[in-house]
Amino acid sequence: MIPANIIYGIFEQAITVLQTLVIALGAGLGIWGVINLLEGYGNDNPGAKSQGMKQLMAGAGVAVVGMVLVPLLSGLFSV
Repeated sequence: MIPANIIYGIFEQAITVLQTLVIALGAGLGIWGVINLLEGYGNDNPGAKSQGMKQLMAGAGVAVVGMVLVPLLSGLFSV
């Protein structure tokens, strides 16, 4: 049987990887939003400005979830 501390260590690493991936996804979405926002201002396109702002805010929200909520998963299976 596998000791509990090894399983918990693997779980901690998985949470760290998940946190990194969620923050990277949020950052990518935010960068994409900034590009669309700047494109909207450059071409005076209100649709692109609106879409860019939505993507920027969504990316920030996803990054905050990655920073705040994902680490709380470690408390679910505390030994």
